[in-house]
Amino acid sequence: MGTEICRLGGYGFPGTVKAGDGSNQKEEKMGAVYINLRKKGKRQQRKVGRKMEGSSSNRPELAAFVMALHGTPVRKLMLYLCNNQALLKAGKNG
Repeated sequence: MGTEICRLGGYGFPGTVKAGDGSNQKEEKMGAVYINLRKKGKRQQRKVGRKMEGSSSNRPELAAFVMALHGTPVRKLMLYLCNNQALLKAGKNG
């Protein structure tokens, strides 16, 4: 139990815990995915963007976050785990 989430107290978090990621794959297909860590098998993924829009993973990362928000009731606490600097800055400043 030496992971970052453990050290931050995430395993004791009382609400929903979700993690997301986005990628720009070899064939320049961007995709977004999130998973609910408390409900096995609760996962969503989508194709995001088009090849000619560039190779940044920011759009897929943000799309994964939006899908996670959309799948969480408004009044329920949510801990979202990600590794995207743009998303972390947007959340900090928002």
